[in-house]
Amino acid sequence: MEALDKSVVVGVIGAGAMGAGIAQVAAQAGHTVSLYDNREGGAAAAIATIAKQMAKLVERKKFTDEEVQQIVSRLNVVERLEDFANAGLVVEAIVENIDVKKAIFSTLESVCDKRCILASNTSSISITRLAAGMQHPGRMVGMHFFNPAPIMKLVEVISGLATEDGVAKCVYNTALNWGKKPVYAASTPGFIVNRVARPFYAESFRLRQEQVADCATLDALLRDAGGFRMGAFELTDLIGHDVNYAVTCSVFDAYYGDFRFQPSLIQKELVDAGYLGRKTSQGFYSYRDGDEKPTAKVTSSTTLSDDITTETVCYVADDVASLKGLAQRLTDAGITLHKSAQLSQGCLKIGRATVALTDGRMACQRAAEDQLEQLVLVDLALDFQRAERLAVSRAATTSDAALSDVLRCFEALGIAVSEVADSPALVVMRTVVALANEASDAVLQGVASADGVDTAMCFGLNYPQGPLLWADRLGVEYVETVLRHLQQAYGEDRYRPSLLLRRMAIQGARFHD
Repeated sequence: MEALDKSVVVGVIGAGAMGAGIAQVAAQAGHTVSLYDNREGGAAAAIATIAKQMAKLVERKKFTDEEVQQIVSRLNVVERLEDFANAGLVVEAIVENIDVKKAIFSTLESVCDKRCILASNTSSISITRLAAGMQHPGRMVGMHFFNPAPIMKLVEVISGLATEDGVAKCVYNTALNWGKKPVYAASTPGFIVNRVARPFYAESFRLRQEQVADCATLDALLRDAGGFRMGAFELTDLIGHDVNYAVTCSVFDAYYGDFRFQPSLIQKELVDAGYLGRKTSQGFYSYRDGDEKPTAKVTSSTTLSDDITTETVCYVADDVASLKGLAQRLTDAGITLHKSAQLSQGCLKIGRATVALTDGRMACQRAAEDQLEQLVLVDLALDFQRAERLAVSRAATTSDAALSDVLRCFEALGIAVSEVADSPALVVMRTVVALANEASDAVLQGVASADGVDTAMCFGLNYPQGPLLWADRLGVEYVETVLRHLQQAYGEDRYRPSLLLRRMAIQGARFHD
């Protein structure tokens, strides 16, 4: 089915932030919109707010006055569900309660033409369950927008068991016409985004619980090395810990207690205390007037050792592998890298230290197993040539003087270095491989395609790149190796490599051509 024609009336049920946003998107695309809310005056107030917000966009020259007047004129208040009789698409955006939603759709079925598409903006409830018992379950589909709907591009188009292919295709094409980035998804717990994103929060929470680093440092590493817009602690403070924790619990329960989705005890403590983040002025950080946000830890060469050599001689292995960008940055800064066949593949020698990208093993383990002296492990970065911060860890046998050699070189490049406790896969690497692993399982289980998963994570959560594209860049085999080492370190299924990831690693395959 093609996209809905602009002449088709779109109904929206619920005039809260999401419902009003969806109504605005449809009206901007040229549809007449019927907006319903069970609160007296709720729909009218929402339209007034839309008009006020769009007036500000006129000031910023995003729209003209005439365009805004036309858009607002397409928004109409309806007082009863029976007023949706002429709609060709009705999108429900109300409370996440399946009984309430099913009652709404039951009424709509008796009111709307049988060709009318019924869609839910649910973020967590099964589309299959919502459609169960309907007279025409094939027209039931998920149309999950992200907040704020007028700005965020992603729309998850979710098919339940009964959803007709033509209905999903129509909604997909309609979302495209509305200027969105739609992706197809199967109706499974968390759909794409709320499932695949779980490790982003979980790994930072675990690192903090294990005292690998403080919240500010972990957040800064995900931003300044990983390229994420926000770290896990500041992001969940913004979302609200009651909301984020509830979603995690929901996904965990839906997957029958799969340990990969286990909720965090430190987040539970915040919820129990009522420290819900920005909205209560206290979460991982304090937002009270006068309180300053803590800064990330920076490890300086001058505070570690006064054993400074006159020149730090650097060597590079024949194949520097994933540290190629860092080696190039050193070269561009005028630091000579001498080729050395004696160095292990992928390693650098900076002064007294052997430097390697983390492969998931702790520094103490890798130093012992590979007989590497004065080992310093470097965390992953989105782009080593532009990273503003890097995490490092070292084996217990690595001296302050050796680490100082590394820090001096990195400081010369303008890189802030945060030494973290010796932990498997450090910070960014650990987060990225866990995201890639969950994304791989989503593809394996038919939730979405590799392109769909990466599109969802980039346009739904503003990730710097899709986790499966990142896996391709890093090397699927390398990602699988890091995960195996994580699993061995913890002895937990949480890090078990996805079967698809393992198969692709063996075959030397990629997620994207």
